[in-house]
Amino acid sequence: MTLKYSRQRQAVWDFIRERHDHPTASTVYEGVRQIYPNISLGTVYRNLMLLKDMGKLSTIEIGDNAIHFDPNISDHEHFVCRRCGSLADLDTYDLKAVRTRLASAAAGREIDTYSTIYFGICRNCLAQTTEKAEAVEIQGAGS
Repeated sequence: MTLKYSRQRQAVWDFIRERHDHPTASTVYEGVRQIYPNISLGTVYRNLMLLKDMGKLSTIEIGDNAIHFDPNISDHEHFVCRRCGSLADLDTYDLKAVRTRLASAAAGREIDTYSTIYFGICRNCLAQTTEKAEAVEIQGAGS
């Protein structure tokens, strides 16, 4: 696919390509607007979807009624915090053996990509919970 160069598309790509927070189109729009104040959300969204179609981005849906964009197109897993909603890449063990077994001739499948999302509580939210609990213990001890 050969496309005519677009400064706005390049700005969208420049904004997202080094990010690890999986922004939504609205987040990308707010960032790119700093450079191109007249850009529309529709233009940003169309360019994000075009970059996805070109194989430069993947999309992730986590049940928050938004599409998150990920410039890391390699097979990897994600973690979503149920408290703060953060979405992060996970460094996990190699699932190659599992994929190979699932894709075996006996199973009659061929897996070329996968997506796994884990849900739980992130480190930051856990730390805040611990800090609050410790504060309550200290206050209770002072009574």
